[in-house]
Amino acid sequence: MRAASRQAPLPGTRPEGTRDEREAAARVRQMFTRIAPRYDFLNHFLSLSMDRVWRRRTAEQFEHILRRPDARILDLCCGTGDLAFALDQMREKVLCYAAGTRARIIGSDFVEPMLGRARQKAAQSDRRVAFAAADALELPFADASFDLVTSAFGFRNLANYEHGLREIARVLKPGGEAGILEFSEPQSGAMAGLFRFYFRQILPRIGGTISGSSEAYAYLPGSVAKFPSPEALASLMEQCGFAGVQFIAWNFGSVVLHWGRRS
Repeated sequence: MRAASRQAPLPGTRPEGTRDEREAAARVRQMFTRIAPRYDFLNHFLSLSMDRVWRRRTAEQFEHILRRPDARILDLCCGTGDLAFALDQMREKVLCYAAGTRARIIGSDFVEPMLGRARQKAAQSDRRVAFAAADALELPFADASFDLVTSAFGFRNLANYEHGLREIARVLKPGGEAGILEFSEPQSGAMAGLFRFYFRQILPRIGGTISGSSEAYAYLPGSVAKFPSPEALASLMEQCGFAGVQFIAWNFGSVVLHWGRRS
């Protein structure tokens, strides 16, 4: 577990061939619309189901907030809802007899087919999660609305990371917390080369074949390679109004959870 240090981050994702933030966001939406039908299967298959473990650990990090039945929680770039469900499952567990009084968690995403699948899963599991279409760079929520804002493997796809962090800070209550779970490319060590080989050579082929979208799974390793380092993202969080920023790396440094408190 490490604290932030100063580095210069990149402005946001830029899929190949896009010229600005508008085009980048449109391309990301198109890619995730195409892979929505196979998204859950591929997440679990390509990570050997470790993605479930990472989401559970993220929920555990915020147990102190989840213990409050009235806490308002937003999961950004929620995809098909797996982190929102993990948060609600942990909340139900820690609240015990008071679980029935817990406020609904809100999951938001700007890819409607992903939200459709999330709503189906919520209905089947009876989770207290509601889903709403929303752009993470222009959230339709009032200032100081939430006690916790999270994102799992979606923040990397924003066209402007600083803008996204400032929106998170805007909708958080003073003292509210943010958690960002993301992939990161290990820079050194025995696993770094193996990770890059898997991410750049194996994953795009398998993901592209199963999903039917080679573009989306060619984009994934490139977006991870270009994403700010853990230190750079932590620094940007501080610049955007977060205090006590820390991060912890898992899976040989390929998955990183950042968290901080709105000043």
